[in-house]
Amino acid sequence: MEFDAKVPNTARMWNYWLGGKDNFAADREAGDRVIEALPTMPMVAWWARRVLVDVVQRLVTVHGVRQFLDIGSGLPTADNTHEVAQRAAPDARVVYVDHDPVVLSHARALLTSSRDGKTDYLQADLRDTRTIVEGAAQTLDFGQPIAVLLIAVLHFIPDADDPNAVVRRLMDAVPSGSYLVVGHGASDIEPAAAAELNQRYNAMSPTKIRLRSKAEILPFFDGLEMTGRGLVPLSQWFDAEPTDIDTARGLVGHVGIARKP
Repeated sequence: MEFDAKVPNTARMWNYWLGGKDNFAADREAGDRVIEALPTMPMVAWWARRVLVDVVQRLVTVHGVRQFLDIGSGLPTADNTHEVAQRAAPDARVVYVDHDPVVLSHARALLTSSRDGKTDYLQADLRDTRTIVEGAAQTLDFGQPIAVLLIAVLHFIPDADDPNAVVRRLMDAVPSGSYLVVGHGASDIEPAAAAELNQRYNAMSPTKIRLRSKAEILPFFDGLEMTGRGLVPLSQWFDAEPTDIDTARGLVGHVGIARKP
């Protein structure tokens, strides 16, 4: 990928929705058009970040995980995966993966590691699992459990590229006791708004999106043991029943976590 400030960029649009400054006019214009279709889009981005923090914290403190493979990490912001993990366990190791050179340049400049832990960065496409596994093995021990984080990235893999097979290859590479975390854009929460979001996004961005229903997302966890509430709407990750029903209906995403037996 080449850098072009005049072309909307997925990572920079997400940064804009999170209130960041690492974006350009084209990103803000495209981001605003998505917001016209789904006014809660900035809230979706904020909740996804909140879920990431909660998941990493829980994996470290409850499940004893010390290694993380964060694929599609996006631009650095507050409470990045390594910061959350290493606050709880200074020896935690994290490898970030993103195919966007803009993201990688920011990562090298802004993301550091604790003295006892380690943080590394790879530029690779999610579909190129061999490059990801071989590169991550320079930092992570594939003989010990690894949490694979796929938050807000699988919906950029079209059906033609078989995202289920991509996930299987990644989970086949990690040992028993590893975890898979998926956050995915939903087509079955506020379906009309989701369809409009899908259409607008794909009309503006060179990176196309494929929102999926809960039934379409569940197969990503085939062969794994779901933990907690299983695969749930984004709004229900923290509370069984959303307190703000209007906002909750606009949080077009599903989140789930599972363990490899």
